[in-house]
Amino acid sequence: MPRTFVDLSIYLENDVLSDPPAFVPKIEYLTHETTAPQIAQFFPGLQKGDLPDGEGWAVEFVQLCTHNGTHLDAPYHFHSTMNKALGEKERAIAIDEVPLEWCFQPGVKLDFRHCADGHVVTAAEVEAELGRIGHTLSPLEIVVVNTRAGSRYGHSDYVASGCGMGYEATMYLLERGVRLTGTDAWSWDAPFVHTAQKYGATQDASLIWEGHKAGRDIGYCHLEKLHNLEALPPTGFYISCFPHKIRGASAGWTRAVAIFDDALMASQA
Repeated sequence: MPRTFVDLSIYLENDVLSDPPAFVPKIEYLTHETTAPQIAQFFPGLQKGDLPDGEGWAVEFVQLCTHNGTHLDAPYHFHSTMNKALGEKERAIAIDEVPLEWCFQPGVKLDFRHCADGHVVTAAEVEAELGRIGHTLSPLEIVVVNTRAGSRYGHSDYVASGCGMGYEATMYLLERGVRLTGTDAWSWDAPFVHTAQKYGATQDASLIWEGHKAGRDIGYCHLEKLHNLEALPPTGFYISCFPHKIRGASAGWTRAVAIFDDALMASQA
């Protein structure tokens, strides 16, 4: 059956402003021209000229944080416990414990590109956007949020761009059975530079990371640094975002992809 695939992931690459300086990835590229000595370690006496065209292999060494690139955050990233609102708090699960069925589900896109940088989206705004697109949420649907940040990837203001999802907006989704969400911004929450201004004025620590901290009440995952969300319709697609299996980790890298059934799309056109 014909299908269309839309890549929702950014690159892991050097020299692109995708993270604050302390968190940037570092990739060392070794080329066919320089790696013959590595091969010779396995085959004593081998000379570079003995290899076809004198070429070795290509290999890369990568220094990463688990939150570099497009990645899936586990409940363990947000807090040490989860599900307090469901009866009794439990140990927060790590990325290798995230149920795989959470990571391949129908997708729903909410468009908040009109919101100002630093705006904290409310439950009422989520409800209004669902009304605009004519959709009622079903359990386990993957809800992704298109913000202005997606258009700023690679620019100096990327980390400070886009709106964030507040505690009540996040809980609105979780209380309806959503367990995996996503954003094209650097964080699910509003950019820190904007939250810091509000905290400085109020000294209210509940404003800090409020969307993430909803995971204390209902455990969930979210994707950060998605890309190309503007290419998606509000509904009618699946999202695949299986994370790398890193034992006990707070996040894992993923190649997030939207998948369309061409026959279904044609019937709806």
